[in-house]
Amino acid sequence: MSNLCKISFPETDYPPITLQPHQNLSEHLTIQNSPVLFGCRTGICGTCLVTIIGDIPAAKADEQEMLDILASNVSNARLACQIDLTVNVKIRKLE
Repeated sequence: MSNLCKISFPETDYPPITLQPHQNLSEHLTIQNSPVLFGCRTGICGTCLVTIIGDIPAAKADEQEMLDILASNVSNARLACQIDLTVNVKIRKLE
């Protein structure tokens, strides 16, 4: 059984990408041409705000502060640059 993580983008034409667990998601989403854009990559600009479907660790305090400001009513909102990927996930850009 593979321990790779599959990242898919439902309702888009973007093909799924596959990464090793804990690989830098923002780096690979940029390289692979995904619907997710990145600015600062440190969790303070909000450019990479997405909704996530998948069992990922909860947001750390700094990320949660930004999420409370940018998407307080979206329970599965995350900043893609802050995700420590360990499982398959589905990502949607949050406008």
